[in-house]
Amino acid sequence: MAAASNPSHPGATAALGMSTFAFTACFAVWTIFSIIGIQIQKELGLSEFQFGLLVGTPILTGSLIRVVLGVWTDQYGGRLVNLVVMLSAAAATFALSYAETYPQFLLAALGVGIAGGSFAVGVAYVSRFFPKGRQGTALGIFGAGNVGSAVTKFGAPFVMVAFGWETVAQVWAAALAVIGVIFFLTTRDDPELVRRRITGEKPEATWLQLSPLKKLQVWRFSLYYFFVFGAFVALALWLPRYLVGVYGLDIKTAGMIAAAYSIPGSLFRVFGGWLSDRIGARKVMYVTFGVSLVCTFLLSYPATSYVVDGIRGPIAFRLATDLTAFTLIAFMLGFAMSLGKAAVFKHIPVYYPDHIGSVGGLVGMIGGLGGFVLPIAFGALNDLTGVWTSCFMLLFVLVAGALSWMHFAIQRMEHRAAPQLGGLPELPEMAGMPVQPNTRSQPVRAASGGLQAAE
Repeated sequence: MAAASNPSHPGATAALGMSTFAFTACFAVWTIFSIIGIQIQKELGLSEFQFGLLVGTPILTGSLIRVVLGVWTDQYGGRLVNLVVMLSAAAATFALSYAETYPQFLLAALGVGIAGGSFAVGVAYVSRFFPKGRQGTALGIFGAGNVGSAVTKFGAPFVMVAFGWETVAQVWAAALAVIGVIFFLTTRDDPELVRRRITGEKPEATWLQLSPLKKLQVWRFSLYYFFVFGAFVALALWLPRYLVGVYGLDIKTAGMIAAAYSIPGSLFRVFGGWLSDRIGARKVMYVTFGVSLVCTFLLSYPATSYVVDGIRGPIAFRLATDLTAFTLIAFMLGFAMSLGKAAVFKHIPVYYPDHIGSVGGLVGMIGGLGGFVLPIAFGALNDLTGVWTSCFMLLFVLVAGALSWMHFAIQRMEHRAAPQLGGLPELPEMAGMPVQPNTRSQPVRAASGGLQAAE
């Protein structure tokens, strides 16, 4: 009934379908170094840190431009902005095939990263077509375009082995350009842009578009996305290298197994959006962080050999995560992250309906920066510690911090909404006893009041 009383705008289906298709192509290009970077590392003799910087550089560009692209989408419309993004990224990806030195590869990677900015464009564009009660599902479907990383992992190794990494770059560039033109020709301008054209209303000034970014809540959402999306991208880039190094797999097998992480981390985002519409994004975030905490803890444990002084002499045994167990845990981690990615962006059109582009751009930018910073950190940790699982140790610390901040922020909101909670007994067995003044609740209320605007 709710959907019937608040129907989608005309062109919503085409806008959602083609935006998802276009974003899939963009994501496939954005993560192209996860495969071709391994061959480039061998050819140039790069260290782990240099490899991490190379695969992370496109993520840097795609992250930093998201705020600007989000604002431009609100001002000029998603069709035009997305076409420019895709054609620019296609040109840079084609130019990549002519790079020969490490600095040239880094420069080309900066251009390739433009493809990652398409996410901020799509969020602002797609959400305009749907009512609030369906935006979570719609954005979850759009976000499933993350599966483009799996497309690269499945297809790029075979093309690279047969024809070389240069051909991968050229084919991916041509496909991106063609899909960009198809997207532009098969969609229509969003309802808000059409309304402004009819009424002659000018778009909101850029500085007003950016005003919500002063709120602490927006930065809290950004930390969530730093993990659920930034760590997803980082692992999508890093796992083929990890699997080759830890389990001695060839690049084809490593790419396909890494897709077992990427695919659920992308496709189940649709389910995450639907679930956020039904039970609320907060509950979904608790599930995401809880499952991720367990998975990263298990994956953090390095292969270890033990010798126990037994009754009849030394007893030696070894604890290690075999390939099957690793794949299953990685699948669960990707599934949890997919739910969280949808849940984070469920908040934005609800809290900031007039600033979807700028707020979504900032959240997307911080999340994308995770995809840049974390691969570099993974490589640096490998060089410093010599332990492959150090990357998952870092992710464990990150998700623990995000879960803690979310939980305490929710507690502050609850105390602000119901101050009487501060006078409740600390333990259930104290119920019925005379309640003493709870001096500890006062600072909490004061702090909560001070965060009224932030939350």
